[in-house]
This record gives sequence, C-alpha cells and structure tokens, in this order.
Amino acid sequence: MGVAAKIAPSMLSSDFANLASEAQRMLDCGADWLHMDIMDGHFVPNLTIGAPVIESLRKHTKAYLDCHLMVTNPLDYVEPLGKAGASGFTFHVEVSRDNWGELVQRIKSKGMRPGVSLKPGTPIEEVYPLVEGENPVEMVLVMTVEPGFGGQKFMPETMDKVRALRKKYPSLDIEVDGGLGPSTIDMAASAGANCIVAGSSVFGAPDSAQVISLMRKSVEEVQKNN
Repeated sequence: MGVAAKIAPSMLSSDFANLASEAQRMLDCGADWLHMDIMDGHFVPNLTIGAPVIESLRKHTKAYLDCHLMVTNPLDYVEPLGKAGASGFTFHVEVSRDNWGELVQRIKSKGMRPGVSLKPGTPIEEVYPLVEGENPVEMVLVMTVEPGFGGQKFMPETMDKVRALRKKYPSLDIEVDGGLGPSTIDMAASAGANCIVAGSSVFGAPDSAQVISLMRKSVEEVQKNN
C-alpha cells in the first residue's frame, strides 16, 4: 500500500449560506478533507473567501481544511490563515518562483501543511525543486482545469504530469482538482493521484456518499495493485 486515498469535496460547490451544515454533511458522507478555494480576484478572475470564513467554519468542525490559494501574494495570507485554523496551505508555483523557500518555512511555522499547485499550462518540472528542497512541500496539486471557477471540464492531458510526479515521488501526496467525478476518477487514480478534489460531482449528486465512496475505491484499487 502506497499513499492513502483522501477525498476532499470542494466547498465552493456547497451552499455558502449553510457552510457549517454542508461541511458536516460531507464528513458524514465519508469525506476525508474539506477543500477550501481562496481566490483573490487578481491571480484568477473570481473572488471567493478568505481567512474570516475559514475562522468561522473552524468553530464548527475539527475537519482538515485543505486551503488552495489562488492568489498573487500568498505570503500575505500565511499569518491570517494560520490564526484562522487552516490545516493545509497550497500556493501556486507561478507566483512563488522567487520566495517559495521562505513561504514553506512560514507555513510550517504556523502549524499548516505546505503544498504547491500548478496551472494546466505550467510545466511539471517547475515543482520538482519544491519537492526536493531542504524544506520541501508535502503535497503537489495538479490543476486539471484552469483555476478560477467550478464546474469545468476535466483536461485529460494533465494526467501526464500526475504520472511523472508519481513515478519520481512514490510516497508524495498528489492532489487533482477540476472536473473530477465518476466518469474521470479512474483516469486520475490510474495516473497516480491519491487526493481527489470534487465539487459539482459530489454536491450535485442525488447520493453524495456514493460518489465519495466510488472515488475512494478507485484510488484504493490502483494503490493495491501497485
């Protein structure tokens, strides 16, 4: 058995007016993590949530809050998110080429787990130094759609990146985000992804627990046969 399957429903697809109960519903359905999309309206055109919402949600759940920062200045968010109770802090390599070392150090010092993400057009080689550095990231998030909006179509060509990562780093947490659901999970799992972010396919399903369970089984099946 290699890396554990982690299913992370994307709270961007939830009913934001009932965030606490939606979070609990996902955990009751078998979710491992809750994926929180933090967008600044600059790095991506959409504007979503920030530290105040994470802080409010933290009062209602002990869950792992997997925060994905689609922001231009991730350093500015480390302290507020650490205080708010974020669990994971995943920043984009495209905006951190010069200061990722300091960024990772600060994220860890605030008790969060550092991850790095890359857009579909960014070469996978750009994240290798961050995985192999003295103070490495602990997860790589491969975007399987252009970041910024939910409900987009999965891009199968991004699976080459996942395969390259898994071959190079057998025990790394590799997360995929965008267009994941029952019809695309097998592609992602067989490429080597073990952390699965899914929004509309989980929240829009008549039976969210069944979708979460199906995705977990797909990842576990691949892990078992490797």
